[in-house]
Amino acid sequence: MGSEPEHRMDLESGKFGCVHYRRRCKIRAPCCDEVFDCRHCHNEAKNTLDMDPFHRHDIPRHEVKKIICTLCGTEQDVQQNCISCGVCMGKYFCSKCNFFDDDVSKNQYHCDECGICRTGGKENFFHCNKCGCCYSKLIQDAHHCVERAMHHNCPVCVEFLFDTMKDITVLPCGHTIHLECLKEMEQHFRYSCPVCSKSICDMSNVWVKLDQEVASTPMPEIYKNKRVRILCNDCGERSEVHFHNVAHKCQRCKSYNTRQIQGGSAAASCHPRMVDMMI
Repeated sequence: MGSEPEHRMDLESGKFGCVHYRRRCKIRAPCCDEVFDCRHCHNEAKNTLDMDPFHRHDIPRHEVKKIICTLCGTEQDVQQNCISCGVCMGKYFCSKCNFFDDDVSKNQYHCDECGICRTGGKENFFHCNKCGCCYSKLIQDAHHCVERAMHHNCPVCVEFLFDTMKDITVLPCGHTIHLECLKEMEQHFRYSCPVCSKSICDMSNVWVKLDQEVASTPMPEIYKNKRVRILCNDCGERSEVHFHNVAHKCQRCKSYNTRQIQGGSAAASCHPRMVDMMI
């Protein structure tokens, strides 16, 4: 058995905390002087619909000065071990973020450039200065940079992405989105970025099927000479093509992810039959 001090410091490890983190302390919010289990508990409580909109706010995490030991109730300055009972507040502790967590299996690390703690292991991530966030090293040489890519809301659920606890994925165009939101899009047969409309995956097999669909669907005589201008969402090329009620093909990259910009209503030019081709 370990020594008594070591046992005390590790007492009840993993049994205290909230739905967000396992830890043995609470924080006093500097903004409203109230006590919460963690910053997420504070933000959820202070941003509900029944709160006065003028009083809704998030906690400034770096300004937390006081914590309360869950075991003995002693309020004290931010530190890893309680000054009264000696218990360890969290096996992972970041003095820069005032952050505690007993679940070290997350491989937490602090990124100075991001200014916050992240999970997944520092050895597995790199910080992109242009995107302003940490990405997996698997895409270090392949990702498309977008200025401050994660410093905005998810385009589907509108939750702020930079410090979200949910998994995030980077689309080929460089825009970011919650992974679960992307999966939900795919379940509804949406295969273009909700920000810039570029295709989010290889659609070449679908374009072949659309070639066949267009070829097998002759237009009425009245439309045979009708031409429209289109904009390709994938490569940005503008071109003039023969009008077709199934889809319009980009003359440059051969994508059907296009929209009509002149000669009719300015709308996406792919027909609903495209959904059938994805099944």
